[in-house]
Amino acid sequence: MYPNPPKMIDLSTTYMGLSLRSPVIVGSSGLTRSIDNLKEIEAHGAGAVVLKSLFEEQIKFEIRKVFSYDDMVSAYTEADDYIRNYARTHALDEYLNLIREAKKAITIPVIASINCVSAEEWTSFAKNIEEAGADGLELNIFVVPSDVDMEGSQYEKLYFDIVEKVKKEINIPLALKISSHFSGLGNMVKKLSWTGVKGIVLFNRFFNPDIDIEKMRMSAGNIYSTPDEITTSLRWIGILAGRVQTDLCASTGFHDGKGAIKQLLAGAKAVQVCSTLYKNGFGQIERIHEEMKEWMSGNGFTKLSEFDGKMSFKKGEHPGALQRVQFMKHFAGID
Repeated sequence: MYPNPPKMIDLSTTYMGLSLRSPVIVGSSGLTRSIDNLKEIEAHGAGAVVLKSLFEEQIKFEIRKVFSYDDMVSAYTEADDYIRNYARTHALDEYLNLIREAKKAITIPVIASINCVSAEEWTSFAKNIEEAGADGLELNIFVVPSDVDMEGSQYEKLYFDIVEKVKKEINIPLALKISSHFSGLGNMVKKLSWTGVKGIVLFNRFFNPDIDIEKMRMSAGNIYSTPDEITTSLRWIGILAGRVQTDLCASTGFHDGKGAIKQLLAGAKAVQVCSTLYKNGFGQIERIHEEMKEWMSGNGFTKLSEFDGKMSFKKGEHPGALQRVQFMKHFAGID
């Protein structure tokens, strides 16, 4: 026996009321739409998985069998064609079957996902997701406040309408994945937390447009996130942790163990990973865990609760003032 045996590092946590063996969740993407990938994700130690999103347009298409145009889709014909073809070839029962098969194949929590832009009749389909066995549901509310004639309050009301309608349909925990495009983001997240949602994911990542100047057409830019993008979610996790009545999950820009540690220190209960898995494979999950454990061991921590939120602003009276001081120190060249 060792005179001083090494301490066991426990990465387990809870998120949305679900018990996770790790705070590292594989976010909704093409990586999470096959059973083989889900098995590999579990084998590499992920705490949970969010299945590839089902689009609101798919659900509406199947329910009514008539394509419903809205301003965003009808203004972009390629989106029209994509949604039509996607809806025809990916029936809703295939998604429900993916949930059922995933629950048979893996033991970590399976969180379904719907990418939505309205609070229409699609919300009733959430009940089917619950009946298929999903452990939770994440609503990726994908609304860009681009209408110059629409008041911000109208956009905000949409979020509450969606939550209200979906919560009437299901009993499984509900999470919202939102953007940072609010004039009063802190207040908005606080109010959303009052609705009874079990988690809020900060933030979703919109399609980043670029222009191909040779072909004179729109193209996709920055498909994958970079580590530099962690700063936006890190700031708001730190500001909101302990001030809202729901769990916070960090998304976008999280690529390694250091990034995970930063988000947990800021107050996140979990982190969602995606881009780095495309770039480095599922083995990156284990490397993230190893880096986290090494840091925890070196700092005398044996479990996440010992440092979760340690660097958040929840003990400060005026987080905005603190940020302002840091801003001035930086540009004044003061250490």
